[in-house]
Order: sequence, then structure tokens, then C-alpha cells
Amino acid sequence: MTHSPKDAQTDAHIVVCALYKFVTLKNFTSLREPLLRTMEANHVRGTLLLAQEGINGTVASTREGIDALLAWLNQDTRLNPIEFKESLSASMPFKRTKVKLKNEIVTMGVEGIDPKQVVGTYVDPKDWNSLISDPDVIVVDTRNDYEIQVGTFKHAINPKTEAFRQFPEYVDTNLNPGAHKKVAMFCTGGIRCEKSTALLKEKGFEEVYHLKGGILKYLEEVPKAESLWEGECFVFDDRVTVNHDLEPGSYDQCNACRLPITEADKQSEKFQQGVSCPHCFDRLTEKQKARFMEREKQMQLARSRGEAHMGEEVAETVVHRRQVKEDERRQQQLKTQAGKTD
Repeated sequence: MTHSPKDAQTDAHIVVCALYKFVTLKNFTSLREPLLRTMEANHVRGTLLLAQEGINGTVASTREGIDALLAWLNQDTRLNPIEFKESLSASMPFKRTKVKLKNEIVTMGVEGIDPKQVVGTYVDPKDWNSLISDPDVIVVDTRNDYEIQVGTFKHAINPKTEAFRQFPEYVDTNLNPGAHKKVAMFCTGGIRCEKSTALLKEKGFEEVYHLKGGILKYLEEVPKAESLWEGECFVFDDRVTVNHDLEPGSYDQCNACRLPITEADKQSEKFQQGVSCPHCFDRLTEKQKARFMEREKQMQLARSRGEAHMGEEVAETVVHRRQVKEDERRQQQLKTQAGKTD
């Protein structure tokens, strides 16, 4: 666990806190309401996931708000100490406050994988460079392809997955405990590697390593001059990416497909604000594009009224209602036509 290295400056910043813990929570459903109340009382935004296997999520607030939330979580002996990492943002990167109940706190979709029972060997950030520079070590990035395109470690393997639940298939197809004696894995904050290293251990891989605290911890602790990280790090909030100083990076996000986009992508004829980008233009139907256009129109109206903070939610609601009315109108037309035919 670690506080932001720039705590002295947090009066002018929002603290973004990524946290998780694998622990058996048999009563996890009953934790939702008190946790949500605690977040709302301390003006904490973001999403936390609760499942029988633990807690996971990223939230943001003032220094005082985050401290209050962590103190509340650590009152539960099952969660204390909770693993967390912090960075700073000049603005609030989340729009809403949510606590969701899930089957898994990170979805791999393989039964029987339990990081509480078996997991890879943790490697501190200061020792990571030495490990991944060993020619006998296979270095695997467990994140999704769109995250890896933004940045990764030098010489790391990209499994080219679109979702974490595809990772087990990649392992079965490409990794062999007999041929790959040493495997080192990493992810954004560490949680996906808890499961990926547990998976490999269950499959008979003997030497399996895991970057403790993930990329975010590495960027915090390893000086840029010594770093083997290349590019920026994708994060699941409105910052989109962070650079080596854990400050908001240079990428934006497509509101249609949610993938990171560059300034060059925005110059493409396939880019339309809020509607499409080069990544999704050819995959979207005309109906989807029309819906996104309407959503963007409603968001622009919300911004013009000074309601930007709730614009997306308002837009989605308006578009949904119009779709329902349109569907009802079409159903009525079909019934009328059917009646005339009879």
C-alpha cells in the first residue's frame, strides 16, 4: 500500500486511489449499502466491486475523503490491510459513485482459481528491471491489446486479448510449463496478475513472477532515467492515460467505443466527436451512429446549461426514452397494418 509521493501538493489536487484485496467475504451483499453511504458521505466518486472473493475498484476524492474511506475499509479485519495505490489528478476523473455486486472482482471466468491459496512470487519494482532483463524469462503483459498499444515494458509479449477472460485461452495455446521455465507477468495495478499467476501455478508452471503493485507502483518508484517502461499507462477513468510521472497523459477517449485515441486519430475523417473514431467507425451500424449523435447532442445541450457534470447520464436517459417511444410507435404501426390485413 502506498500514499501518493506528492502528498504535500494534494490540497490542489484530486487523489485517485486504486484498491483491491482478495479475501473471502461471505456477507458481501450486505456490505454494499454501508460502503456506498460511506463513499457518498465523504464525496468519493468512482466504482467499487464487491464479490465473495473480495473487493476491487478505483475511486477519487480529496485527501480527506480518500483517507476516510480507507479508514472505514480497514476497520473490517478481513480487509485490513487493504492494497492500494494513489496518483493525482487536477480534476475529478469520475462522474458517479457506484458499488456493484459481482461474481468476480476481476473476471477471468475460470473456476477454482483462488489467489488466496496460490499465487506467483511478488517482485518489488526496484528488482523488476533485473528480472525482465534475464534472457531466460518470458515477460507477458496480461492487459488487453488496446491498453498495450498505449504503452508496455520493453520486449514484453502482447497476448492480443480483447478481454481478460480470453487470457486463459492464450496461456493454453502459447505457454508451456516444460518450455517456459520462468514467466514474469504484470498489469496496471496488480489485481489481474493475482489471478493470472494463480492460473499458471495451477497449470504446473514452477517459476511464476508478478510485479508487485503493478505498473502504477513501478512508475511511482523507479526513476524515469532507469525505467524500462515505454509509452503511457492506460487507466480506467477520465484521465484515460498517465505518464511516467503519474500525471494525466496525452490520450483522449472515444465516447463510442471507449478506446484511447491520439490527436492524429482526431484528424481522421472517421472521427466525429462523441460518435466514432478510426477504431470503431467501420464496426458501428448506422443506427448506432445515429444514437451516438443524439447522445452527443444532448450532452452539448447539458454543457450549454452548465450541467456538464451530468450531461452523459442525461443524454443516455433522453436517447433511451426516445428509442422506447420509437419502438412503441413502430409496434403500434405493425399492429395497425396487421389489423388492416385481417
